[in-house]
Amino acid sequence: MGALNGTLIVETAERVCGEYCGKLLADFGAEVIKLERPGGAPTRQMGPFMDSIAGPERSALFAYLNTNKKSVMLDLAEAADQPVLERPVLERLLARADALIDDHAEPLTLPADLAERHPRLVHCLITPFGQGAPAEWQQARSINVINAGGWAYHTPSETTPDKPPLKGAGRFLSDYEAGIDAALATLASLYRQRRTGSGQFIDISEVQVQVNRVDCVLGRMLAGEAEPGPERTRYDMGGPATSFACKDGFLYLFMTTRAHWAALVELMGEPEWTKSFPDDWLEFHCTPDHVAEFRRHFAPWAAEQEKVPISEAGQKLGVAIVPVNTAADLLLSEQFIQRGFFQRLSHPVLGQGLYPTVPYKLSRTPVELATPAPALGQHNAEIKADHAAA
Repeated sequence: MGALNGTLIVETAERVCGEYCGKLLADFGAEVIKLERPGGAPTRQMGPFMDSIAGPERSALFAYLNTNKKSVMLDLAEAADQPVLERPVLERLLARADALIDDHAEPLTLPADLAERHPRLVHCLITPFGQGAPAEWQQARSINVINAGGWAYHTPSETTPDKPPLKGAGRFLSDYEAGIDAALATLASLYRQRRTGSGQFIDISEVQVQVNRVDCVLGRMLAGEAEPGPERTRYDMGGPATSFACKDGFLYLFMTTRAHWAALVELMGEPEWTKSFPDDWLEFHCTPDHVAEFRRHFAPWAAEQEKVPISEAGQKLGVAIVPVNTAADLLLSEQFIQRGFFQRLSHPVLGQGLYPTVPYKLSRTPVELATPAPALGQHNAEIKADHAAA
């Protein structure tokens, strides 16, 4: 019994942002019916693929984004040879649904008078620039969105200024961020729906989600502490924070206070070179020369360490130091294992696998991955039978 048990969500999304929003709602226990065109959602053809071999139901991306969902294949295009059952099935689903998740710039599959026909429906639409933007802008993809929203300019921090902006962590960072906001707005609207009996339209702009996440960078400019400029490092914190190579990978160190510095000095065994730094250098003397000197001395010491033991030792002393984990490291993390973050699920094609779940634990309605991503049209008969019975 999930927190959203009894809630029906119709999903017409075909991109990562909309599918991730639907996944989050399905994780909470909602019944999410995914409507797919003949041939299936484009994400079914996106890698990575099992054994690096593309093919039906072999997309690990689709498998992750669509657990706990049902799939119905409907041809909703306006065509003379359109099956006569398709539109009535859609109308029946929307009449029963609590919410609709879509991520098309032009939702061609939906009736123009959707709000009038289904006033109780919560309709969440996710597009690159939001409603009202010029049509040509809506052709943006994830890498366009993350650049237009500012994140690619200053993420990751400390990239050398002679290199071009990067797209950030992963191909679909902007999609996942937009999906989170879409799920939050949908949940808030569902709460209102239960109080008032009426739905509403939610307009999510993926670019605005990125600007919303710019946090300290935008804040520093608004506060007058930094002026916008072309230098890649203009928006960095200016301290010694960066990744350092170690014996078995990389460490990431962040320091801003004298307490951080004192703890790190103790961790390193109080080497002689640290005595040339004032105790408060991070707060009042964090000059480029001091930063460069620190890195010159710290890098050889870090190169002799193993990332997990030294990070654990540093954290106990109060040092903000962590291992730079790979995907394989995450699966072996004692913290994730203890929290049950990865759940095992059997997929008919991909086989047994560990799936990431969610970063929160609900005491009464814990998240459970009950079913793998559905095959295309797997639930056609079930949904059409419900329609015929109605």
